[in-house]
Amino acid sequence: MKIADIRAKTPDQLDDELAALKKEQFNLRFQKATGQLEKTARVKQVRRDIARIKTVAAETAAKKA
Repeated sequence: MKIADIRAKTPDQLDDELAALKKEQFNLRFQKATGQLEKTARVKQVRRDIARIKTVAAETAAKKA
């Protein structure tokens, strides 16, 4: 996910995307624990996408304040 795509979204869309990524992160951790994880690189990608969304959300909150 590109940072420009994230910045183009509304705060509600960001919240929805963040919830979906956290759910995916949980599922990936569960797959890793049970030995069923095939795409190990996806764990890192999801973690970074979560960080990007949180960063953009914090920036927009700082601009409003």
